[in-house]
Amino acid sequence: MSDSTRRYEIGYALAPKKQQSFIQVSLVNLAKERGIDLIRIDADKPLVDQGPFDCILHKLSGEEWKKQLQDYSSKNPNVFIIDPPDAIERLHNRISMLQVVSELKIPQENETFGIPKQVVVYDFETLLDPAALEGLRFPVIAKPLVADGSAKSHKMSLVFNRDGFSLLKPPIVLQEFVNHGGVIFKVYVVGDYVKCVKRKSLPDVSEEKLGSSESSLSFSQISNLTIQDRNDGRYYETMHLEDAEMPPLSFITDIARGLRQAMRLHLFNFDVIRDARVGNHYLVIDINYFPGYAKMPCYETVLTDFFWDIVHKKEAVGLVKEEKPEMGSDCRRMPSGEIKLASNTCCSDGDHGALPLSPLSLELEEKESTVQIWEQ
Repeated sequence: MSDSTRRYEIGYALAPKKQQSFIQVSLVNLAKERGIDLIRIDADKPLVDQGPFDCILHKLSGEEWKKQLQDYSSKNPNVFIIDPPDAIERLHNRISMLQVVSELKIPQENETFGIPKQVVVYDFETLLDPAALEGLRFPVIAKPLVADGSAKSHKMSLVFNRDGFSLLKPPIVLQEFVNHGGVIFKVYVVGDYVKCVKRKSLPDVSEEKLGSSESSLSFSQISNLTIQDRNDGRYYETMHLEDAEMPPLSFITDIARGLRQAMRLHLFNFDVIRDARVGNHYLVIDINYFPGYAKMPCYETVLTDFFWDIVHKKEAVGLVKEEKPEMGSDCRRMPSGEIKLASNTCCSDGDHGALPLSPLSLELEEKESTVQIWEQ
């Protein structure tokens, strides 16, 4: 079959809610135009009886699903799995997810980065022990230890004093809240493609407010406010999202590339805040696998380019393996740094700055990857 008539099938296994938000008609149709068919995988049937697929895209969990992927992969070694279950599971724990940030070896010159001071608490007795939490300053954000995307994992609290601990349910992570101007930067990663957006976050906490506040404030996500806060016009009077300076493009790109390679993941986003006390210091506070990409302008083009690149790169690597078996190339184990996207030039509205990444070691194509930063 000639390349012009060759079609590629990507099987997707997603929870109903994720499928509804991600598999939009616009994405399906654009992929079809590029010769890529998105096929739903029936989770109620054995995976080995479905297909054949060139690639499997998934966001399911559990030992049974993991075993099905392993069985399918062993019988179909050329199928690209996005992404390895073991790598995804690292992001289900809020301690291990940020540990990778601390391990990144990226030159830090004008801008620096890190993670907030945090401690994990497994039982209520430890939570009430002042000595166990010594060195942790209020306010703190209490987050469930498990970050599996469930509604429960998003329930958090901003705790102003020890009285607020009485309402918490371990195991939890206590993370120091850092004033950041009420702005959070959400960085979306799709292979080599990176987008950074500005969104409103929790407002700064002054010393006066800290001393006179209630014990805690509940919210669902760092970029979401309680109903009371949303109805408080005074909060928005202090917010000037358009005035917030974006992080340097190359700096964010370096972090994204480092995380992608260290975590062996292609689809994720991470949340970054700028420490108000040190204007050039940034903190990564959360990492999520396979986020809500449909919120991005032109997400259909970005994802279709990614799919196109994956299936064609897989095919090319397969040819190299046949010709040079001593190279030991295995597409499923190919470092994510060797996957690059076709140039993305869809929506220029709201895009600010484009930076082509340096050529990658696998010289199968000469297209440049594009990284863009845009505002909400």
